[in-house]
This record gives sequence, structure tokens and C-alpha cells, in this order.
Amino acid sequence: MIRLDTNYIIRYLVNDNEEMATVAEEVIMNQDVFISHEVLAEVVYVLGGVYALSRDKISTVLIELIHFSNIGNTDKHIALNALEMYATKKLDFVDCLLCAYSRIDEVFTFDKKLQKCLK
Repeated sequence: MIRLDTNYIIRYLVNDNEEMATVAEEVIMNQDVFISHEVLAEVVYVLGGVYALSRDKISTVLIELIHFSNIGNTDKHIALNALEMYATKKLDFVDCLLCAYSRIDEVFTFDKKLQKCLK
């Protein structure tokens, strides 16, 4: 399996470098690839901070990507739940991941916004 880094995914999604985007698309569409939660978090950060996409657009695009049958992800259901949460809550994506994980594990935090999500 191929692990993708943030830049590879960004090139595919944003297509701001046609040559790199074409290579990324070929791999993402035709190979078994893995996107870790760490890379997913960085992709969310870059799409919002650098490309100024809305939380809803980021969520929609990444949910679609994660649903590809050839895309692997540890705890895919956690990633999907966190992305859905990210579109509607005023939490950063890592906190959304923690909130999603709280359904299967206990999460301890001093962060007041995250505590509200965990309840």
C-alpha cells in the first residue's frame, strides 16, 4: 500500500500544478493508498488556511475522497465522523477526531470546547 502525504493530496484536490495533479490523480484513482489521520488533519489545515475553503467544502471533498474503495485509513469511520463534525462544529479538526474517538475510548481534556463535544 502507498502512503500519501499532504502535498500529494493537495495537488490532487486543488489542481494548482497540472503536472503534479495528473500524477497524483493517476495514483489516487488506480492504486491502493493510505491516508493517515495526521495527514488528513494537515490537509484540512492547508485547505482552510492556505486555500480559504469553507469548513463545509473541506468536509464534503474529504468525505468523498475517504469513501473511495482503494483509500485506506485506520478507523475510517472515525475519520468520516470527524469530517462530518468539522463541517458543523466550531472545533479544529484534531478536536473533531478526539470527539469521534470518544465514542469508543475515553478522552481526557482541559479544553472547554472539546469537553462540550464529549458530553
